[in-house]
Amino acid sequence: MTKLISILIIVVVIWVGWKAYTKWEQVQGEQAAAEKQTVAANAQQLEGLPLQLETSLQAAEQAGAAGLKAWLSTYGRMVRDPRRAWIELDYCVMLARDNPAEAKRLFATSKERTPASSPVYPRIKQLERTYE
Repeated sequence: MTKLISILIIVVVIWVGWKAYTKWEQVQGEQAAAEKQTVAANAQQLEGLPLQLETSLQAAEQAGAAGLKAWLSTYGRMVRDPRRAWIELDYCVMLARDNPAEAKRLFATSKERTPASSPVYPRIKQLERTYE
């Protein structure tokens, strides 16, 4: 009888552990999705990008690293920080696979230009370990 109770307790402990683990994974997934949504919303709320350039920026982002590089070379002087730093960080992330040295150089210039009080600074801190 004690063996049956011991087996039952072990089964219950395993089942509770499994349920806790699946709940934890679900919460982590929801937090990651919410954070991603917040980051995307924050990027569009940053000042410094003229409204007439918004659609061309979206098209350049969808074209990938080459499209964003061409966009930055064409319109980069018209965009002010903090939005310019955010766009350059997006370009760094896209460029990291193909040209890591250029991505590190661009990250360093964006980091130098961005003060700690900037809304872009948390993203710079997040990417700092990757590009240094």
